[in-house]
Amino acid sequence: MEFRNQTGVSPGLVAAVAWGCVMSRFVWGALALVATGWTMSARAADLYGSRAPYTVNQPLNAYSWAGPYLGGNLGYGWGSVANNPTKPSGFVGGVQAGYNWQNGGWVFGLEGDIQATGAEETFAPWKFSNPWFGTVRGRAGYAFNNILFFGTGGLAFGELRATTFGVSESHTNAGWTLGAGAEMGFAPNWSAKIEYLYVDLANSNFVVTGASNGYRFGLIRAGVNYRF
Repeated sequence: MEFRNQTGVSPGLVAAVAWGCVMSRFVWGALALVATGWTMSARAADLYGSRAPYTVNQPLNAYSWAGPYLGGNLGYGWGSVANNPTKPSGFVGGVQAGYNWQNGGWVFGLEGDIQATGAEETFAPWKFSNPWFGTVRGRAGYAFNNILFFGTGGLAFGELRATTFGVSESHTNAGWTLGAGAEMGFAPNWSAKIEYLYVDLANSNFVVTGASNGYRFGLIRAGVNYRF
């Protein structure tokens, strides 16, 4: 026997209709979720292009620091000359190139740079300047996806020029450098960095000053890199 309510509709029919409404909402909700997922995937594909920046040792969708790169930088250096009261300082700009290897979050690399500088100072009859310098360094750090913190160190070399009473003398000296910095990837192939370096260009004997002079300075600079 089938029971009916006061409206004449059976409870079974009411339950069937209610269940159908629930299933309809579920299906539409699932379809909306799938559509959202496809939209996000398409946007990600547009962002990363046809060559997504993934590496074999990286989790899916992680930013890759591996490979070669080339970039430029601009900063400011300040320091002092050994056995002389001058303290040359000035703006610094140049280019850098390097290569990174990555294993999980660990990033290791080599980088070289060449810089032109306006660092100079005159004190009494002496003027010292550092027209250029360069470095060849190792880099090691840890990446939190697109943010890399690193330390760096290696060989430094550059020119120290002394001028006294109109007579100039230049020496190209080798030394060492240490520093640290941070770099952030803001696009699949682009990153921006800021770093500090301490550079020690070893002493050499200058005839015009009659002393052993070298240049030691700190440098802070910002730069951008393009990754191939």
